[in-house]
Amino acid sequence: MPSKKTLELRDFSLEDLVSEIAETETQYQKMKFDHAIKGLDNPLALREVRRDLARLKTEARRREVEAMDEQAIAKRSKIRARRAKR
Repeated sequence: MPSKKTLELRDFSLEDLVSEIAETETQYQKMKFDHAIKGLDNPLALREVRRDLARLKTEARRREVEAMDEQAIAKRSKIRARRAKR
């Protein structure tokens, strides 16, 4: 079952999703820098932001795959099958 955060992301528009990804990436980079220089009060916050970023990117990719036409999906399936043979 999807988490509450994942369900909330499905309500975002594509523009909101893209801006949220950019904002979260910037926040993550700043937190990593701050952690390297002076340390964070709660270093587990890095994990939370990283996971939020992954959720955002996953939702964006899910929408991208849904928007693909039949030819693109067939090509994607061939690539995935070729990778599975390795």
